[in-house]
Parts: sequence; structure tokens; C-alpha cells
Amino acid sequence: MKKTLLSLALLAASTCGFAQDVNKMIGQDDVGRIIKTLSADDMQGRATFTPGIEKAAKFIEGEFKSIGLTPLAGNTGFRQDFKMIRSTPVKLTLSINGKSIAADSAFATGGDSFSWATNADVQVIQVTADKDFRQEFGMVTRSGKKSLVLVDPKFKDFFARVRGFIGSGGVTFKGKTTVPAVFVLGNFDKVTSFDVSYQTKSEEVSLFNVAGMIRGKSKPNEFVVFSGHYDHLGILKPMEGDSIANGADDDASGTTAVISLAKYYKKLKNNARTLIFVAFCAEEIGGYGSQYFSGQVNPDKTVAMFNIEMIGKASKFGENSAFITGYERSDFGKILQKNLEGTAFKFYPDPYPEQNLFYRSDNATLARLGVPAHTISTDQIDIDKLYHTVKDEFGSLDVSNITLTIRAIALSSRSIVAGIDTPTRIAKLER
Repeated sequence: MKKTLLSLALLAASTCGFAQDVNKMIGQDDVGRIIKTLSADDMQGRATFTPGIEKAAKFIEGEFKSIGLTPLAGNTGFRQDFKMIRSTPVKLTLSINGKSIAADSAFATGGDSFSWATNADVQVIQVTADKDFRQEFGMVTRSGKKSLVLVDPKFKDFFARVRGFIGSGGVTFKGKTTVPAVFVLGNFDKVTSFDVSYQTKSEEVSLFNVAGMIRGKSKPNEFVVFSGHYDHLGILKPMEGDSIANGADDDASGTTAVISLAKYYKKLKNNARTLIFVAFCAEEIGGYGSQYFSGQVNPDKTVAMFNIEMIGKASKFGENSAFITGYERSDFGKILQKNLEGTAFKFYPDPYPEQNLFYRSDNATLARLGVPAHTISTDQIDIDKLYHTVKDEFGSLDVSNITLTIRAIALSSRSIVAGIDTPTRIAKLER
């Protein structure tokens, strides 16, 4: 106890000195260099399965190598490779109560071809106007049950976006069966019969996270993870002559933070716990990179995860601030704020609870396993008009805000990295 109190006292006493050091060690010019490179047009929007994502991965690998990180156990390099099955829709035909449904009013999810006739094994779900289609969609895809989902026309815009996304194809882990679901837009008083035929073609593909680590000095078997995703949407419908969704804020900003923090902690050389720095792939198409990663680390030995997503502009709380998703689920945020005493920066609870952000980013899988895994962000998502558009590019960012936030994460993580503080565990989610 005395040793712990002494360590905390020394930590608090050195805040000013550390703040001065972090300003020198995490420079705005270098932050700007990294994010400008990741969000450049020649990365082609970093969409999964494109040359652009390969180019981004090589850049991150080069940064990790120059920093002096070590590959994760079992890997010969910084890529964490895994196999997926990619399925592309070929044809969907559907009738309800003997009436054919137009192709633009339906879509299906599932990795394999299937056919249904009216059957008790298929649950019929009504998404009425008073429900939240986003939440209902998530519940259906996680339910593990064959589902015919009837969606109220009120949700036609969101339905069209999801249909467009699903229409480009989906991926599943090799060897894992995906239970199919069919979504139909329209008003249906009662379903007495239905007939569905869905055809796909499948191929085996490779995906890869980019990950490295700094082994802990005194607690090497305890892990602290710093993460962000390096993929984005690629090429979209042209807007004012521009079709490249550069993904500067989402999430080149978070990936830049991961690289900058790796460089910072490698220079310090004083981490008690093992630090893992990972740029996740395939977040935009289902979070597959973080799902795979979560199966490669022991959640019981992972003491914290700093997932960083969209820190490119000032938060609704102003400069020198960010929010933490799931703030109330552990004392992670309180520990971070304690370590920032004497600075102007403040972490706030997530101001957008209705968005369910805690389970919408790459922290979600480890959080479901009980890890204090939280996302740090500054995005004003309720009014962000650049989100998922071709306008999310380097020129729209506040590089000073990004730098201040990265420095704050570096300072606020010190006692966790040093093995002094261990955030409380999050309740495991069984769903």
C-alpha cells in the first residue's frame, strides 16, 4: 500500500514535467505527416479488398518498423493475417402472400445460398414505425435465427443505405455459418405465406490487422491495447467531382494516434505492462479485424483498451476535451482524468447515448468479454455532415486538436501502463 501511494504521489508530482515532455515527444508536424499520408487520394479511400488498403497497411508497417516495435507472439511480421469467406449476392426472388416483391424493396444477409417456403423455423418480425430500425437490424443479425423482417416504409432511407451496403457483398469467418435473414420494405398486415430464393457466389479472401508491441518490464503478461481502424469506404458516388472517401477523421485520425503513441512509449522505455498497438482492418464492413484480434489475446489478462476513433475536430465540449464511450461501465475514465490533474484537458461521458456508440466500434468485442475497453472520440456525430462522405479529407481536420488529444491520451494512460492502476472490469455481455 505504501509503495502504491508513493508511486501515485510521484506520478502526480511529475505531471508538469511529463506534460512538457509529451509536447516535445508528440509533435504536431509529425502527427500531420502521418494523417495526411493515410488520407491522401493515392490511398483510394482505403476500402477493404482494394489496392488502397494494401498501400495503407504497408505504410503502417513501415512506421512500426522504424519505431522499433516487436511483432505479436506467433507472427513473423506486423501483419496479423486471417482468412474470410466473401459472398457476393447473385439473385434474390421473394413473394409474400403470393405477391412478388420488387428487387429494390428487399435484401438478404447470409453467406450461403438458401431457399425458404412458409416454415415455422423462420421467425417473422415487424419493424413498425415506432421502433428503431438500426437497433432491430443489429438484434436480428445477432439472434442466430432465420428471420423474415418486415420494415415500415418510414425507414426507406436507412433501408436503402443498408441495402446498398449489403448488395456489395459480405464476409464471414472461414468455418463459421451465418444464419440468414431477409429484410423487406413495405406494409404487411399479416403474413400467411412466403417464398424466398437467394443465390450467392463465395470465395476465400485474406484480411490483415497491422499490430506490434512493446514488451512490459515487470508485468509482461498483462496487456494494454491502443487501437484504431485503418480501413474506410473507398470510392463513392461523385460529389462535386470528388469520389474518394478519404476517411481522414474516420479513422486515419485514430490510426495516427496509435502510431504516435507507439513512438511515445517506445522512447520512454518504462512500461511495466506489455503494450499492444493495433490498426484494425474491416471495421466499416462489420468489425472483423477487431473480432479476430479479440480471439488472439487473453481477455482476462487484458487490463484496458484505448480504442481511438474520430478525433479530428473539437468535441461539443470545446477544445482540450474528448468523450469516452461506456464511461459509466468502469472507472477507466476516472483514472484517465486523475492522471490529467494540472492540465486543461478533460474527458467526458459519451454525450450521445442514443447512438449506442459503445457497441459500434472496435472496442465492442473485448468489452463483451469483460475488458475495460472504451472508445475515445471527439466527433459531434449528431451534426457531423462529413461523416462517411467524400468531404472527410485532410483539409477538414483540426490537426492541433488531434495532437492535443493524442498528448492527453499519452498522459492519462500513464498509471495504467505503469501497472499502478487497473480499471474495474466491465460486465460481460451475453448476446
